[in-house]
Amino acid sequence: MSIFKTDNITMRFGGLTAVSNLNINIEENEIVGLIGPNGAGKTTCFNMITGVYTATEGKIHFKDVDITNEKTHNITKLGIARTFQNIRLFKDLTVLDNVVIANHMRLNSNIVSAVIRTPSYIKKEKYIHEKSINLLKSVGLEDLKDEKASSLPYGKQRRLEIARALATDPKLLILDEPAAGMNPQESLELMGFIKEIRKNHKLSILMIEHHMQVVMGVCERMYVLDYGVLIAEGNPSEIQNNPKVIEAYLGVD
Repeated sequence: MSIFKTDNITMRFGGLTAVSNLNINIEENEIVGLIGPNGAGKTTCFNMITGVYTATEGKIHFKDVDITNEKTHNITKLGIARTFQNIRLFKDLTVLDNVVIANHMRLNSNIVSAVIRTPSYIKKEKYIHEKSINLLKSVGLEDLKDEKASSLPYGKQRRLEIARALATDPKLLILDEPAAGMNPQESLELMGFIKEIRKNHKLSILMIEHHMQVVMGVCERMYVLDYGVLIAEGNPSEIQNNPKVIEAYLGVD
């Protein structure tokens, strides 16, 4: 069953067309890759999906809801969360506090109840604390909960950023180059980690990734962009052997 799709989305910046008539479909509990050479339009696509940009043309649907013109915070509440190529943590806060903050998006309380700390507010705070600890446990960071986020090794900062995204209770998780900056061992661990969070959190995942071993190892289907145009779609084997994809990445003789 489809959870997400785009209908001919196009993004223009003045006279430049960054993405042209792109159609993507993601099924429930599916891991899908969006790949292409630098400048292909992948991040622009992510920014349209998450409300950073509004598509010049076309429609974006999530769970049969038109989110084309929705604001970023509303899209998050509907169930789409993302990470970024450049990690964006609250580096001076603890690992636990980074996750707790994300949980507050779904805390339905007002300023008065927070100030006087009503019983219902305290109950919600306790729930958020327990949920945050469980999320850290699920990504292998529970023992580091009191450390500053900036003190974590790079690979663990990536895990924390994903945990923070998971705290918003998404149904679609968008990962922007999760293996960027990782060493070979961290990249290998990431592959298993992505499959694990998909299973444990019953997620669909859409990811941009330049690390071909990672994207080929975890994605069931892939879309390939080149200069903003979709040039190929299929499973990893089909993509690896597609002449248009080979040409886009390696050029032709």
